[in-house]
Amino acid sequence: MMLEIALAPERAYGPRLAALSLAMLLPSLGTSITNVALPTLARAFDATMADVQWVVISYLLAATSLIVGVGRLGDLVGRRRLLLTGMALFSAASAVGGLAPGLSILIAARAVQGIGGAVMMTLTVAMVGDLVPKDRTGSAMGLLGTISAVGTALGPTAGGALIAAWGWPSVFAVMAAMGAVAVLAGGALFPADVRSARQSTGFDLPGLALLALSLGAFSGIFTLGSRMSGPALLALSVMSALGFAAFVLTENRAPAPLVRLGLLRERVLGTGLASLMLVSAIVMATLVVGPFYLGGILGLDPVGTGMVMSVGPAVAAVTGVPAGRLVDRLGAFPVIVAGLLSVVTGCLMLTALPGPFGVGGYTAGLVVITFGYAMFQAANTTAIMQRAAQDQRGVTSALLGLSRNIGLICGASAMAALYAAGPRLAVAFGFGEAEGSGLGITFAVAACVAGVALGAALWGHAGRSPAER
Repeated sequence: MMLEIALAPERAYGPRLAALSLAMLLPSLGTSITNVALPTLARAFDATMADVQWVVISYLLAATSLIVGVGRLGDLVGRRRLLLTGMALFSAASAVGGLAPGLSILIAARAVQGIGGAVMMTLTVAMVGDLVPKDRTGSAMGLLGTISAVGTALGPTAGGALIAAWGWPSVFAVMAAMGAVAVLAGGALFPADVRSARQSTGFDLPGLALLALSLGAFSGIFTLGSRMSGPALLALSVMSALGFAAFVLTENRAPAPLVRLGLLRERVLGTGLASLMLVSAIVMATLVVGPFYLGGILGLDPVGTGMVMSVGPAVAAVTGVPAGRLVDRLGAFPVIVAGLLSVVTGCLMLTALPGPFGVGGYTAGLVVITFGYAMFQAANTTAIMQRAAQDQRGVTSALLGLSRNIGLICGASAMAALYAAGPRLAVAFGFGEAEGSGLGITFAVAACVAGVALGAALWGHAGRSPAER
């Protein structure tokens, strides 16, 4: 039978939202906190940088490949039960990582940690509708977005401080301790799963296997492509394409599909996922391209570059909660449009301002982009999750996470390649080989991408019935 969460009384939602926030913080920290440890790990295990990068890659591949599967599983076995299991898995894998005697065991522990991270990223959002009154949903989504941004921004700083004080195992020890606290808090605060009268027809294991295979191959194209030979890269691309095709065929025939493909034809969901993927690629461009421009063109040292780069997550962190409250007051659509217009504006600013105004011009554009992203994310997530059926919240949240991850992966690869090719493209189009032309071309394209996302959002809104607007 299907399992659901007992609805929370309004007085209880505050502590439960705090516990959900801790569950959202952990996977964000897990994504960013180990990056700073890679040089230390290379020395500790006498490994190459290419080898220790698997500490990061294994986490991302596991989280991306299984995110939809864990969302659907939460809908079937109970979101509370699976979320607590995911937090315990994350904590245990962190402990194993901190005690790992060799790099291979550490990489395996990180992959398991990624599975726990996928559970937490998916089910924290899915459980908002179960634990928070409907008129506070926007604020709750904004808070979770803020927590995610804080975790991503805090990770490198916290990781560096822990390594300097107690060595690299302390990074994993802290995550293990925080995971244990999250399990205890969730176990005490989250209401029990209750059985639904609706019968479940089972879990789609073939669909999960095919989706995980195709997503893993797709992610590998971008994360490993630069180290692979041409034939190997082609084989991975073919594997991904065939896996997706087989997945679609399987889902159309399965009695209990992992993803009801008809959901993706629903305008609000389909356009919301597409817009999120596009905007996430733009945000990743600021994270990947920014250090090269700030250090290589503007001549900032690593400390100065880090300070400028931290402005984006800081803006997202302070914007999330007010944006959510605005969604509760005005509705999601006006905030979605305002956020996307801000992203377009910020991209245009980055094409024009850094040249004459230097660091100040770059920072201004970065602030506007991340402000718009935080507005859009809070409103878009609220709009999609409020429309999701009770027994589809887990998989709907997973689709949001998957769209975001695919956008981040594509943005990291495509936007970095565009930045590198920028000077050649500027010459080819007759603009001359100007210093910083890569940044201008990258964010001119990003502005067009944001415009497409805005068009998709407008089209999705036009498909709503008058009663829904």
